[in-house]
Amino acid sequence: MSQMYGKDKGDTNDTYDPGFIAWFHNLERKSPETGTLRLFFREDFYAAYGPDAHFVAQNVFHTNSVIKYLGKGGTAGLPTVALKTSQAHGLLREALTSMQLRVEIYSPDSKGKKNVKFKLDKTASPGNLQAVEDLLFANSDVVSAPIIMAIKLATSSMASARLRSVGVAFADTSGRELGVSDFSDNDLFSNLESLIIQLSVKEAIIPTGTASQTTDRDIDLNKLKAVLDRCNIIVTERKPSEFNVKNIDSDLPILLKPSAITSSSSTDLAVIIPQLSLPTAPGALSALINYLGLMGDQNNHGAFTIRTHDLTQFMRLDASALRALNLVEGPGKIGGSSKTTTLFGILNKCKTSQGSRLLGTWLKQPLVNLHEIHKRQTLVEVFVDDLNNRRTLQDEYLKFMPDLTRIHKRFQKGVATLEDAVRVYQVVLKLPGMVETLEDVQADDEAKLSLITETFTNPYKESNASLAKYGELIEETIDLEELDKHNYVIKPDYDTELQKLHDQLNDVRDGLDKEHRRTGNDLNLELDKKLHLENNPTYGYCFRLTKNDAKKLPGDAIELATTKSGLHFLTPKLKALANQFKELSQAYAHTQRGVVKQVVQIAATYGPVFDTLNGILAHLDVILSFAHVAVNAPTAYVKPKVVQKDSGSLILEEARHPCLELQDGINFIPNNVEMIKDKSEFQIITGPNMGGKSTYIRQVGVIALMAQIGSFVPCAEAELPVFDSILCRVGAGDSQLKGVSTFMAEMLETATILRSATNNSLIIIDELGRGTSTYDGFGLAWAISEHIASEIHAFCLFATHFHELTNLDQQIKHVKNLHVVAHVSKGSSDRAYRQEDIALLYRVEPGVSDQSFGIHVAELANFPEDVVKLARKNAQELEEFKIDETGKEAFSPEVVDSGIQTIMSFFEAWTKNTQVSGDEDVVMAEADGDDEGPEAQLKALQESLARFQPQIEANPWLQSLVASF
Repeated sequence: MSQMYGKDKGDTNDTYDPGFIAWFHNLERKSPETGTLRLFFREDFYAAYGPDAHFVAQNVFHTNSVIKYLGKGGTAGLPTVALKTSQAHGLLREALTSMQLRVEIYSPDSKGKKNVKFKLDKTASPGNLQAVEDLLFANSDVVSAPIIMAIKLATSSMASARLRSVGVAFADTSGRELGVSDFSDNDLFSNLESLIIQLSVKEAIIPTGTASQTTDRDIDLNKLKAVLDRCNIIVTERKPSEFNVKNIDSDLPILLKPSAITSSSSTDLAVIIPQLSLPTAPGALSALINYLGLMGDQNNHGAFTIRTHDLTQFMRLDASALRALNLVEGPGKIGGSSKTTTLFGILNKCKTSQGSRLLGTWLKQPLVNLHEIHKRQTLVEVFVDDLNNRRTLQDEYLKFMPDLTRIHKRFQKGVATLEDAVRVYQVVLKLPGMVETLEDVQADDEAKLSLITETFTNPYKESNASLAKYGELIEETIDLEELDKHNYVIKPDYDTELQKLHDQLNDVRDGLDKEHRRTGNDLNLELDKKLHLENNPTYGYCFRLTKNDAKKLPGDAIELATTKSGLHFLTPKLKALANQFKELSQAYAHTQRGVVKQVVQIAATYGPVFDTLNGILAHLDVILSFAHVAVNAPTAYVKPKVVQKDSGSLILEEARHPCLELQDGINFIPNNVEMIKDKSEFQIITGPNMGGKSTYIRQVGVIALMAQIGSFVPCAEAELPVFDSILCRVGAGDSQLKGVSTFMAEMLETATILRSATNNSLIIIDELGRGTSTYDGFGLAWAISEHIASEIHAFCLFATHFHELTNLDQQIKHVKNLHVVAHVSKGSSDRAYRQEDIALLYRVEPGVSDQSFGIHVAELANFPEDVVKLARKNAQELEEFKIDETGKEAFSPEVVDSGIQTIMSFFEAWTKNTQVSGDEDVVMAEADGDDEGPEAQLKALQESLARFQPQIEANPWLQSLVASF
């Protein structure tokens, strides 16, 4: 550390590396605020300078007191903070996985002046961890695979609409997988947003726009950036020329495994690799390969697979749905437990890291294939019923399974150790027991047992057979007896040279013990109590005497050092033996490294088996996790009945929100949900704030998604159709730095829903129209609701405080009104001004809520008494005597509607010459078919007026109308 700060850590004078300070200031300006964290590696620690130093101080040390200043002027100098290696690695991991930052790591340049000039050694981004994967993630698990995507846009004009042809390429460099997708999209890029969610993309590469940004292409790029920003994706811009196909025809065959290339006698590359026949995606793939530098690493050659991603195979989710349904923790949310606040946290009882990653993928890729949904449900059902075998598989087998894909990659890169090889060997030892347990699984149906055998038992048997030779290799080469001491070494008898060195080392050890005994006898000291023989990290083999016995040091002793533990010394014989042991140990280690390299090379050939087995382990882990959660929930989950789209209705009995029911101090109130196609598919929910409207509508979305990933659901009974998408408009917030207001964000999300929803979609809308005036908000809410109900015919849950919106059920038959129940009683005596107390019952029942109870909620929030009194007074005046925009008295819709009905009845009675006599209606007949005279008509009017007088006097709107005459 003194090397960094000169004479002292606090030294801030200008004698410290003025050349480095000048060089640093000449670097391109980057900072965490602009998306890049920059650290400097200084052999045994890391350092951060300038804005990065302030970032490190706040996010690692949580204080600015750790900042030192280099150069002139005290605090005007260059800010700097030093980090231990472990602290730096932790920060870099957090920056890449949670903070969504790029990182740059600099190291000293041997060609430049010492401590003055550095070179950029490693760069990484959330979507590209290749350079730092072994450095930062060797002993930690990445929850989700880092996916990076390249996007190319092409425009095609059609008669009715202008569609965008989108070509996408994506890569998982950790799993050595490439993928492409080609599809048409609207001008809001709704399909692309769904693809980003499905793949859990971390970073996107797009072409740069022109300086003027006025062309159609630039407008599309700006809209594309808005979508990426909404999904919290880091954007990297590259030259448009990089999105040409260029060398893709020659590069791709080199990168792909032979098994990934279609065997064909054809010489047409588009036939051998079908992905190259897509219209737009190959250009994006070319840009992606170039950006990642895949061709420059020989380890990538012949290592990748490629697939075509079909959007239609999975339920579409938008970014708003991801947040509204609390599927996963949002980016940048560091710290705090998400085990009960996100659906991933609740369902993730997986024992392996690969299982957790697969669960994350399933949550963002719910199935739409009914057959596949039923298969997953059946597998879960088997392990729900078979408790013993489920626990055995989880606790005795899966708990000890390593991430085979990551180990395989280490084998491929030649950086694996014997410990990696042994971890795979331990998997081989576990496989026979797993197969036996799976064969012992009990089920009430032969078809279920056949599915278990087909999905898990047989694949495990095949993997076990394929890895038999691997097990023999490890048993022949590695000294398994040393594993109990956590020593990973090659058997000496495996290699002739190794055996020879091993025998020599044993002879030297015998010599060391002999010299130990001789010296002890000469000094008359008890061995291992008074005279110790130890292998010191600094001095190698040496003797140690306690300080009290130091006077007995022999005359030929070579004194080394005196520490708290005693006096270290050598005898001439011990020195010779120690040097010999050191030389033999180095020779042994060198020879063993060669053997280890051979073992690793052989192990790397089992890569395809490792990858296949890893996928089966992950699959079983997620299925067992679903079963575990279903059984151990506060109230057990049930298997939902999932039916074909277009033919089903959504019926949930005693539905619960899986996250909320696990919160401390909450006694969750379940509710029934019934949405019948063409009868009650559009539901408007009204009621008080905090009454449970949002929870009610969101839990429907969560349950629908859980059903389509194959999980059981938190209900007493459930029947659901297959939804092609879940689209949400819930709780938009300001993004002022990006120029997006609450209302604009709300409208953008709603526009996406209207463009992409179908009659098989589930739409969830919460409080639409709050970000503008009441009149505009209500007008938009009505228009959007009517469009969804009458044009799209999607299942829709619409929570609102616009009570006038409930009149929509009078126009459209399949619109139904619901409300959350609140009990209002006379005010309590503790606060004299309180006129009413409210009790929220969290029950949802048919009908319309008569008020929003906003002032009651203000009371619950402990508003000042005067404020609540004034609010209640003004609210009552507006409710009873509303004033319109011209200053005239206005009345509630109910009062006006009642008055209009009274007038219509009055004129109808007068026209038909109806009069009331007691309880009987007497109809006056026309005389001789002639019209009655004025006197008779006046009499009829007076009689009709007398009949309706009580109703007129009871209606304030009619009273004001009469007064205006």
